Amino acid sequence: MASIKEIRVRIGSVTSTMKITSAMKMVSAAKLRKAQNAVLQMRPYAQKLAEILDNISSGLDNMDELVYTRQRQVEKVAIVVITSNGGLCGAFNTNVVKLAIALAKDKYPHQLASGNVHFYCIGKKGAELLKSRGYAATASYNEIYTKPSYEKIASVASGFMDNFAGGRYDAVELVYNKFKNAASQMVSHEQYLPVDASAGQKSNTVATNNDYIFEPSKEYIVKELVPKSLRIKFYQTILESIASEHGARMTAMHKATDNAGEFLKALKLDYNKARQASITNEILEIVSGANALKG
Repeated sequence: MASIKEIRVRIGSVTSTMKITSAMKMVSAAKLRKAQNAVLQMRPYAQKLAEILDNISSGLDNMDELVYTRQRQVEKVAIVVITSNGGLCGAFNTNVVKLAIALAKDKYPHQLASGNVHFYCIGKKGAELLKSRGYAATASYNEIYTKPSYEKIASVASGFMDNFAGGRYDAVELVYNKFKNAASQMVSHEQYLPVDASAGQKSNTVATNNDYIFEPSKEYIVKELVPKSLRIKFYQTILESIASEHGARMTAMHKATDNAGEFLKALKLDYNKARQASITNEILEIVSGANALKG
């Protein structure tokens, strides 16, 4: 058994750790509330924009002619890995990186073998975890995660859209954590580019022969809506990841605080046992000394 002094030092250390984890839990809870509101406000807008785009494009025969919906042979791929800038959030970052690597190996094995799969990281942890697994990040955009704004995020999204339109990449994938609730996040991946135009047409239940008059033309509206929808989708993805991060960190710090509390109870029990044993030994020494004097 450790000495009383050693146990006392460990009790102080665990108490300090528990105060830190408890404070981090409360900070994450406050940040989560704001991030969650941002996500919940963005979802209806993004969903309605996608529905409008689906309804209008369902009557077009030349969707494949649009630059962002154009399907071509996939030779070069960009995988956007969205993680956090900080740690202490459980398996939040690890799960995203694992899924990104698995996606590259399963869906694009030939492109990965030939070095034509490029990882782009949003958040510092993504680049660090990829490097530890032998994959280098082509570029990182950490600042847009720290202070997210639509203008900055839309600018990054436009960069990927331009790379696809210019033929640098034939496909762009997003890997991130989708926010469900404070205690649950779902690691997900979505094909960002090219846009799957057929999905909207298949799922569209609105009749395509409605006597609507479009001004300007359907083609013009679709060409304007597709880039806007892509920027909104990228922005929503970042917001989903930020809300998920705060939820994951709050949960992780809650568990850490509980574990520290249980460990503290065990240390205090050991401390009391050690102190009792020490007192018992002192009493025995006193009694033994008194008996020796009497003899």
